[in-house]
Amino acid sequence: MPEARIIPIAGNEPSAQGGVTPLRGGTEHTPKDAPRLKAGGGSARTKPRAKRPEPEAEAEVESPAESFAPLPGSDYEQPDWDERVARGLRFLRRRVTGDYEIDDFGFDPELTDKVLMEPFRPLYEKWFRVETRGLENVPDTGGALVVANHSGTVAIDSVMTQVALLDHHPARRHLRMLGADLVFQTPFVGEYARKSGSTLASSSDAQALLTGGELVGVWPEGFKGVGKPYSERYKLQRFGRGGFVAAALHARVPIIPTAIVGAEEIYPMLGDARTLARLLGLPYFPLTPTFPWLGPLGMIPLPSKWIIMFGEPIHTEDFPEGSEEDPMLVFNLTDQVRETIQQQLYRVLVQRRSIFF
Repeated sequence: MPEARIIPIAGNEPSAQGGVTPLRGGTEHTPKDAPRLKAGGGSARTKPRAKRPEPEAEAEVESPAESFAPLPGSDYEQPDWDERVARGLRFLRRRVTGDYEIDDFGFDPELTDKVLMEPFRPLYEKWFRVETRGLENVPDTGGALVVANHSGTVAIDSVMTQVALLDHHPARRHLRMLGADLVFQTPFVGEYARKSGSTLASSSDAQALLTGGELVGVWPEGFKGVGKPYSERYKLQRFGRGGFVAAALHARVPIIPTAIVGAEEIYPMLGDARTLARLLGLPYFPLTPTFPWLGPLGMIPLPSKWIIMFGEPIHTEDFPEGSEEDPMLVFNLTDQVRETIQQQLYRVLVQRRSIFF
């Protein structure tokens, strides 16, 4: 910005002696040796005035923008509210006019990033204080299959993994999760799952996503993992028939074994009201230290400390074409993935200081 100059007010120009002449039409200054009068008529002793410094010819004037700028070394940053409001208005306009894209599975990436993930970000950052490790093992581009353990009574571990990859991976990758039929049959939950990128846990859908270069997530334990009792925490259940491995072999993409520690403690499942579960059509009805005894308050998860560890990828590119049709190979590779995740869980559990810190 060009340097500003102070222009003296007319009639108040500096004099040659360094003083100031009276304003035009104003009252002259009293000579400095004249006594000042008290209210009672007597004279008052006054301190001699300090000699007024001569004004400099030029001075830098701080602009309004500079006056509100953060101090050097300060962590404070001005919120760009205008830009935020503008982005919000542009988002609303696109939603109203239909100027946004969804894929064949119903996935809406913009809605997922701007709206659907927002309620879970405070849980991720402040409540569970999730720590991610091994993000460099997840490729920036191309198809890959993230395989993780499942737990927690409520399957929130999958959403936390989704937030980790979207917000903390350098490439901000969307995780396309494979879910059970019950997820898509549940009102509101099924629509939410579709919009956020989930699809049915079927080999055909998995292969289509992986072949299309998507990052796919699968939790092979299913409800057996989510609904297992607290006494069996961090002990992996059966991984099924290995359909996820066959899909990875068909698409020739790497498998990322992933261990999630912390989810087991958010709702410690002490029992299962199986009769009530059958009446409600649920795979289990959990009994925890707080639910259902405390009513809605019992649904608040405990603030356990989470660690999500993405392990080194298991590459499938070197296997010959058609390997997905070999049941023995699929079985062995499934067992290898399961064992790798179990060993990662043990390593992280040993390193963890406590459940909540």
